[in-house]
Amino acid sequence: MKKTAFLFTAILIALVMTSCHSNEMNYKAAYDKAMEKYRDGVGTEQYERILAEKQRPNTVVNGDSIRLLPMHVNVTDADPSVQLTYSVIVASFKQKFNAITMRDRLHKEEGFSSYVLFGGPDKKYYVVVKGFEELDVATAFLKSIDHSVKMKILEPKPWILERI
Repeated sequence: MKKTAFLFTAILIALVMTSCHSNEMNYKAAYDKAMEKYRDGVGTEQYERILAEKQRPNTVVNGDSIRLLPMHVNVTDADPSVQLTYSVIVASFKQKFNAITMRDRLHKEEGFSSYVLFGGPDKKYYVVVKGFEELDVATAFLKSIDHSVKMKILEPKPWILERI
């Protein structure tokens, strides 16, 4: 009787231990669902495409390696004619208010005729410190941005947006 009870208990414990395990697929599904919620409803596949686009290889201009991203964007706070072909981006925000505040600081504290663009794959507001028609001139400004702009630049590394 003791042997049967012990065997029955051992089988019952083994069944309980193996049936309650979560597997890797369950964890991945829960993680993907949480990440989609975090990314405001953007699916995993679309988000991976956005990240790949952001991390495109750098462009070499006159021996300098720069981050140049072609994007379709619109001017939000000024006459659309102020947007030139190449724009040096120093900050990007999800909220327009933050972008306008940064633009105003660039106007008042630095004297730049900066403006705000909206668009791109992640629908953000981009603060342009200065626009240029020629890539060479924009690249030269980008190289000397630490000396040109005294206030803190919010982008980890400023980059050039090419209007398409």
